[in-house]
Amino acid sequence: MARSRRREAVALVMPSLVPILVLSVAPLVIGIALAFTDARLVRRPDYDFAGLENFLDLADNALFWDSLRIGLTWTVSVTVLQLAAAMGLALLLNSGMRLQGLTRVLALVPWAMPPVVVAIMWQMIYSANSGPLNALLGSLGLPGDTNWLGDFSTALPAVVLVGVWVGMPQTTVTLLAGLQQVPPELHEAAAVDGARAWRRFTAVTWPSLRPIVASITSLNFIWNFNSFALVYVLTEGGPGGRTMVPVLFVYLEAFKNREIGTAAAMGLVLVIVIVAVLALYLRSQFRHDTERGR
Repeated sequence: MARSRRREAVALVMPSLVPILVLSVAPLVIGIALAFTDARLVRRPDYDFAGLENFLDLADNALFWDSLRIGLTWTVSVTVLQLAAAMGLALLLNSGMRLQGLTRVLALVPWAMPPVVVAIMWQMIYSANSGPLNALLGSLGLPGDTNWLGDFSTALPAVVLVGVWVGMPQTTVTLLAGLQQVPPELHEAAAVDGARAWRRFTAVTWPSLRPIVASITSLNFIWNFNSFALVYVLTEGGPGGRTMVPVLFVYLEAFKNREIGTAAAMGLVLVIVIVAVLALYLRSQFRHDTERGR
């Protein structure tokens, strides 16, 4: 009977396990293997084992480490701002406002749009000559000729704003679901004790949302760090590499310079970096929860 149940369990798991192995695990293993070779993107590939040569070359590649710095700046900025904006919107949607159903649907519009369409739309908004943003600033008496995506000082903040707008809906939905699980009796008891809105948020709402915030922040960090299409269509890494995030740098190294081995080594370094950052973040969250539990 036990053997029959194990066979049934394996039969039920295999349809979902096979695509994961073929589409996720196998490419990861192949990428790790290519990182230790001198593979190039040519019609008839012929490559040899290179050991740690690709990683030693990366140690002296200032452009790669600069892109990693830009990528971490982009990722942390977008993730933190997404959480702050989504928290405010989730609290608003949970407040019993009028036309709540319509508002929730409208809040999901950025999530429903493909990244390429979003990037093209924001290119039009940021246009230096005919964009509505510059027109609005000009009508208010402010400088209205800024090249938002072409200026060194404004390119990265402009792209970060688009990233926040795109990723805010799924964070809002997740936080809204968490808010609806908080027992209203806790808020009523805190209000009876004289706690104001901010005190009720810090003492009742936030402790209940901490596990959800830790989960969605971790996922957002991974998604934002691996963001490609949005940045590529908006700026292609320019101007002057100011928005050259690591994934875009790896893409150019692989498909423009045709250095597959070097690009695979870069990808492996990025995986290690993102796992290390997430491990530190989750460790601090779990340690905080443990200390509160004591």
